[in-house]
Amino acid sequence: MQLKILFFGVLFLLCFSCAQPPLTSLDSDPLPKLYISKKTKESPLIDGLEDTLWDKASWTDLFIDIEGDRNPKYETRVKMLWNDRALYILAQMEEPHIWGNLKQRDTVLFYNNDFEVFIDPNGDTHDYMELEINALNTVWDLFLNKPYLNKNKVDNQWDIVELQSAVSYNGTLNDPTDVDKGWTLEIALPWKSLVRGNKGDIIPSNQFWRINFSRVNWDFSLKNGKYRRKKDLNGEYLPEYNWVWSPQWAINMHLPEFWGFVYFSDEETAPDVTHPKEAALILWMYRNFRKQQALEKNETYMSETPKALFENEEVVFEKRIFNDTVFWETFNPHDKKIYKIRVDGKLISTE
Repeated sequence: MQLKILFFGVLFLLCFSCAQPPLTSLDSDPLPKLYISKKTKESPLIDGLEDTLWDKASWTDLFIDIEGDRNPKYETRVKMLWNDRALYILAQMEEPHIWGNLKQRDTVLFYNNDFEVFIDPNGDTHDYMELEINALNTVWDLFLNKPYLNKNKVDNQWDIVELQSAVSYNGTLNDPTDVDKGWTLEIALPWKSLVRGNKGDIIPSNQFWRINFSRVNWDFSLKNGKYRRKKDLNGEYLPEYNWVWSPQWAINMHLPEFWGFVYFSDEETAPDVTHPKEAALILWMYRNFRKQQALEKNETYMSETPKALFENEEVVFEKRIFNDTVFWETFNPHDKKIYKIRVDGKLISTE
């Protein structure tokens, strides 16, 4: 009788364990893009041209559709360099029809084809900068205290002081009678103008910043020989194309957890650098956090506490309330830190 009880007990445990789905390993999830920006003693001349100084930098991967599942019809790629004065960006965009008509600073620039830069210095998904520039070299720079999903405030009066930018054309601007090859944009972002949102060192030597790039491109029509955004038969504008360096997996640039990792090496040769070890863990946390946000809109909630394997250790994403503030937190067994996502989406880490 005791043998039978033992047998059925073991059988029950085996069946119970078989019924439990294996934990997902975070190590296999695709991470945001990674780029190593080399330091340069000289500063490139900001004229929209790729001078020989840019030979030190490598190109990023070609941009991909913002949802990550399609290749754009026109190529886009970027280079980055930095020194003690500024961060330098060179963007090269294939474009058979270079056009633009917005000339006023801080207008809604993505109603033209444009190039966009997003920078979150400390990677907490809050207090970040956005810069948009069109083919006329018109600028829209703004500062956001948090993503739009989290009821943010946008400071449209904020300016990147001493910003430099220039555009060159491999073709002709606003001329529909020919076919162009593309346009090149060159940018200098002074570190002293990027202090807001950067609580640590102003110059991120040998550090990571979270950065992404976006390119907005529109189908067009011509009226009296002038370009304009194309409309459908009902008079509605056709949707724009969004092409990005690091995919967002949704048509939304304001999901900073998916922005790329840029490492600012103080060497002129690229070191062997990989993603921060906690990158996969934090990305997994945000996927669950965004899922929870979506469920709460419908007044529903996760039925089970999310769990996963992170470098062969089990991690749990749990809800906590501290001083009347809701957090979702996970303990990282490797660096012994607690990573928290506040109810408004801000990332916080504590020892």
